[in-house]
Amino acid sequence: AGLVFGTYLPPCAWFFCQNRHSLCTYIRHQCPFYLVFRLFFYWLASPNYVAVDALLRGKRLTLAAKRLYDVIFSAAGLLVLSPLFIIIAVLIKLDSPGPVFYTQVRIGKDGVPFKIYKFRKMYDHVGESGPNLTMTNDRRMTGIGYFLRKTKLDELPQAFNVLLGDMAVVGPRPETPNYVNLYTPEQREVLKVRPGITDYASVYFINEGDLLEQAQDPENYYINTIMPEKIKLNLMYLENMSVLTDMRIIVSTFKRIFLSL
Repeated sequence: AGLVFGTYLPPCAWFFCQNRHSLCTYIRHQCPFYLVFRLFFYWLASPNYVAVDALLRGKRLTLAAKRLYDVIFSAAGLLVLSPLFIIIAVLIKLDSPGPVFYTQVRIGKDGVPFKIYKFRKMYDHVGESGPNLTMTNDRRMTGIGYFLRKTKLDELPQAFNVLLGDMAVVGPRPETPNYVNLYTPEQREVLKVRPGITDYASVYFINEGDLLEQAQDPENYYINTIMPEKIKLNLMYLENMSVLTDMRIIVSTFKRIFLSL
């Protein structure tokens, strides 16, 4: 064996090095196994969509538990916080003319559109004009609107969305259709669960308005920098999703809001 390898291996190695381009070209065009190997390594390097589906199937109990506490938390929250809802509604009406609530189309689970509810924080005449992004010192916001956005109290009406089943307490934040249309197939994996009121990205990008305000092109900065990072965090959430993880995210959200005041 030593004689064979010692005699034939060096010349073969030399021949391959001298003709590697031609050999690789031939294999690429003539060998069906090359295609198999290419597909195999592509599969390894690409998002495993089947694995995500399998992951969620393995978390059926977690998803059921999440839905149970979503209903309990949202119903209890609407009941307990009803006095606060009334106070905020009065302040909004006194601050500027227009409705108390604001609705906007977002993309939910499985790519299904739904109307998200928020307390109105902008002047009513603004309507749907202007960018979908909100800066920290956005001139479209009312006086009470600044406070509502800073404290995240404008998000409270989304308890209705949770109760209706459009959203969860914790889950990937829902985006508007124009941004979801830019998702890659991998990024669309986040649409396999209900969107949430808060998530990892909400905690990490608590100062998103400041970041957008500092950017020369806020829209481009959001699409190419912030949004991809948000989706990475949301994909990580899918892997770590549990009731305990949700509790940690909720606590972290309150901490970050308090520290940002």
